[in-house]
Amino acid sequence: MDLRTLTYLVVGASFALYIGIALWTRAATTKDFYIAGGGIHPVLNGMATAADWMSAASFISMAGMIAFMGYGGSVFLMGWTGGFVILAMLVAPYLRKYGKFTVPEFIGDRYYSTAARAVAVVCLIICSVTYVIGQMKGVGVAFSRFLEVEYDTGLYVGMVIVFFYAVLGGMKSITYTQIAQYCVLILAYTIPVIFISLQLTGNVIPQLGLGSTLVNSDVYLLDRLDQVVTELGFKEYTTDVRLSGLNMFAFTLSLMIGTAGLPHVIIRFFTVPSVKDARSSAGWALVFIAILYTTAPAVAGMARLNLISTMEPEPGEYLAIDERPQWFQNWEKTGLLAFEDKNNDGHIVYTADPVANELTTVDQDIMVLANPEIARLPNWVIALVAAGGLAAALSTAAGLLLAIASAISHDMLKGMLFPAISERQELLASRLAMACAIAGAGYLGLNPPGFAAGTVALAFGLAASSIFPALMMGIFSLRVTREGAIAGMISGIGITLFYVFQHKGIMFIPGTAFLGDRPANWFFGIEPNAFGAVGALVNFVVAFAVSRVTAAPPLAVQQLVETIRTPDHAPVAHDLELVIHDEP
Repeated sequence: MDLRTLTYLVVGASFALYIGIALWTRAATTKDFYIAGGGIHPVLNGMATAADWMSAASFISMAGMIAFMGYGGSVFLMGWTGGFVILAMLVAPYLRKYGKFTVPEFIGDRYYSTAARAVAVVCLIICSVTYVIGQMKGVGVAFSRFLEVEYDTGLYVGMVIVFFYAVLGGMKSITYTQIAQYCVLILAYTIPVIFISLQLTGNVIPQLGLGSTLVNSDVYLLDRLDQVVTELGFKEYTTDVRLSGLNMFAFTLSLMIGTAGLPHVIIRFFTVPSVKDARSSAGWALVFIAILYTTAPAVAGMARLNLISTMEPEPGEYLAIDERPQWFQNWEKTGLLAFEDKNNDGHIVYTADPVANELTTVDQDIMVLANPEIARLPNWVIALVAAGGLAAALSTAAGLLLAIASAISHDMLKGMLFPAISERQELLASRLAMACAIAGAGYLGLNPPGFAAGTVALAFGLAASSIFPALMMGIFSLRVTREGAIAGMISGIGITLFYVFQHKGIMFIPGTAFLGDRPANWFFGIEPNAFGAVGALVNFVVAFAVSRVTAAPPLAVQQLVETIRTPDHAPVAHDLELVIHDEP
C-alpha cells in the first residue's frame, strides 16, 4: 500500500476514535465541562496530562531544536521536565485542595479582588493564545506533508476535529480523548527511533543506543556526530552552549517556572477526586512524560547524523542533485527544505559556511517527521508518525482552548459580569466561548503574528512572569496584598512583552529616540524567549514592595491560605466569608 493511502487510513482511524470518544463522553453539567466531573482516576489523568503537556513543541520541535543546537538544546529538556516537578510539588496539590474550577478564580479569591481575577484572565489569555499558535502550526505542517494538502486545508480539518471533541464534551471529552492521543503519540515517537537505534548501534533501547558504539565500529555515536559536524564547520554537538551560560540558566529557569504557571496544565489536577490523587496523578504524568523526554536526545542525535550522512555520503563527497532521495523531494514540496546549486557543480554542499552552504533551508520542525523517511523505515511507521504529530498538536490545542474558554465563560461572565446566570446558561456560554476560541486560534494559525510564530518558549516566559509568581505568593505568603499581586502581574508580563516586542522591531519606530535602537539580546545577552525569568523576578519584587506599603489581607483570607497549606485531607472550607472588593 502506498504511503499516502496508508497515512489517510491511520490518521482517519485516529480521528474517528477521537470523535467517537467525544460523542460517548458529552458533558451534561458545568462540572463535567470544566473538570470532567472531578472523578478521573489518577493513572488515567496522568496519561491525559502527559498528552496535554506534550504538545507539537515536544513531539515535532524539541528533538529538531536539540538536533541543531546540540548541548544548548538541553534547556528544553531540563526546563520542561524540571518545571513539571515544581508544578507537582508546589502548585497542583494546593490548588486541588482549594477545589475551584480555574486559576483566575483562585487568584481572585486569594487576593480578594475582582480586579486581580480580571488581570489573571488577561494574562491567561495572552499566554494561551501565544502557545496555541504553535499547535496550529504543527497541525498545518503535519497535514501539508503527509496528507499532501495545502497548509490551510490541514488547519481547517484540525479545527473541525477539535471542535467536535472540545465543544461537545469540554474537559470530560478532552480527558478521555487525550488518553487515546497519548497512546498514539508515544507509539509514534518511540517505534521509529527503536528501528533507527537498531540500524545505527544495534541497541534496541534508544536511550542506551545514544551512548553506544556504531554497528561494526568501535566509535561511539556521539563521538562520530561531533566529528562530522566539526568537519563541516559547525560547533561541537556535545558541548556547544546556547549563546552563554547565563542565557542557558535564564532560559531553563523561564521554562521551569513557566511550566508551573501554565493554566491548561494546572486545571488537569482539578479533575481528580482528592489532593492525594492530585499528587499521584502528577507522579504518573512524570512517568508518562519521561518516556518521550528521555527518548528525545536519541531522536535528535540520530536524526542529525542521518541527515549529514545523506548530504555527505563519504568524506568530501556531496549529494548529487539528480540523485537526491525521494524523502528530500517530498519535503521540498512543503517549502521547509530547499537548496541552491550556487557553483553549478550538480551537488548539494552542506556546510556551516554561509557562502558555500547550498542547503539553504532546513526547518527544524521537519526532523522528527522526516527521520523515518531518511532512515527508509516501512510506510506504516511513517504513517504512524504523522498520526502522532497530529495527536500531540490537537491534544494540547484542546487543553489551551478549554483554558481560554473557561476564563471567558466562568471567570469573566459568571464570575464578574453576570453572576446570576444559571448553570445551563453558563454551559451554553462555555461552548460558545470554546467555538470562538477555536475560530480565533485558526485565524492566528493562518496569520501568525511575527513575534510569536514558530515558538512556544515565549508562552512559557509570559506564564513565568505573570501567573507563576501570583500563585506562589498566594499559596506561601500571608502578607502579599491584592495591590501587590496586581502590580506584580502587570509589571512582570509588561516588561517581558516589552523586551520581546522591541527585540522583534515592533516596539521601536525608526527615527525615534525612544530608549535608542537596542541590539539583539541587549539585557546581559539574554534572548527574548529566556526573559520570562527576569519578568518573574520583577513580579516578585514589585509585589512584595507594594504589599509592604498597603494594608494586610483580611483575616479571612489569611485563614484561607493557612487552610490550603495544612497537610491534611480536609477540603477548604468555602463558607469563609471572603469579601471581594476593589475599593481602597
